[in-house]
Amino acid sequence: MKKKTEEPLVALAVGAHPDDIEFMMAGTLLLLKEAGAEIHVWHLGDGAGGTAKLGRRAITTLRAKEARESARLAGAQSHGPLFGDLQIFYDSSSLARVSAVVREIKPNIILTHSPNDYMEDHQNTCRLVVTAAFSRGMINHVTQPRRPVCDEPVAIYHALPHGLRDGLGQVIRPDFFVNVAPVMDLKREMLACHRSQKEWLDVSQGMDAYLKEMERLGAEAGRMSRKFKYAEGWRCHSHLGFAASDYRPLQQLLGRKTCLQAVRLKGKRVDFQPADMKN
Repeated sequence: MKKKTEEPLVALAVGAHPDDIEFMMAGTLLLLKEAGAEIHVWHLGDGAGGTAKLGRRAITTLRAKEARESARLAGAQSHGPLFGDLQIFYDSSSLARVSAVVREIKPNIILTHSPNDYMEDHQNTCRLVVTAAFSRGMINHVTQPRRPVCDEPVAIYHALPHGLRDGLGQVIRPDFFVNVAPVMDLKREMLACHRSQKEWLDVSQGMDAYLKEMERLGAEAGRMSRKFKYAEGWRCHSHLGFAASDYRPLQQLLGRKTCLQAVRLKGKRVDFQPADMKN
């Protein structure tokens, strides 16, 4: 599982907007750091849409500051946005820019949005990051700016969508859960850094008390696991084009006590057992 140079594995969490990572991914990222991984956080959008009062320059400056503060709490390297909110598109120019950053970071673990989410920014972020990882070793895929290819294996994990449901309201069932109860206090502190979003989320989405909403989502995922008080759920992207079939660095780093994988029993019933470390 170790990289050839025996350096720490690199974990990259990618969200569409500042605070997306803190809502649905930060607990797992914090546990990966505790397990020895080098961690990075990156939001592709600048957060300009997250206000009902401030102008673009004021809100993007504020949200960038909040994101850096959250990253410092996590001990993560922070990477700035490339696009405006609602301007994250799956096209060749956007892919060239995203690919350059992925090649610079050289992640072994990528945490990102669900392919099926409630808004296009989330879904397009997912698509861009997946393709950037897939093309990381292609010499004829030219990045902007140009960056050399890399051949590190990478595993991609998709978080549950916000609300644990897709845009049509269908519940998304994860492949496995991660017990994030031990790091919930720090996860809460990270989300609290995004102070500008309290009023906006109350007004735009009826999300009264966004910190409590994050805890509610974690508790709901915990109930789905039937074991953990607070959990984050994950789906594994196919290994094809990314790594060997048995490459499961997240599960291997966090261990069987922290991860539960889904096991489909007879009929439609799904049960969970300690995650398989080999495949």
